Amino acid sequence: MSYRWTFTPSCDDPELASVAERGWDDQARAEAWLTGFYVELADAGVAAVTLVEEDRVVYGPMPLEA
Repeated sequence: MSYRWTFTPSCDDPELASVAERGWDDQARAEAWLTGFYVELADAGVAAVTLVEEDRVVYGPMPLEA
């Protein structure tokens, strides 16, 4: 399984975007990453995130309000 975040709108920070595209092996690690970087994502212009497993939406879009 592979979990990844999708952003609305797209992330202006290529480093954050590339990490999210790479994905994680489990949901807890994906969520832990978001916990550590949601402020940076919001600062980069991301208004909401959606967690996707393979091609199934786990939840979202979830607004990023810092």
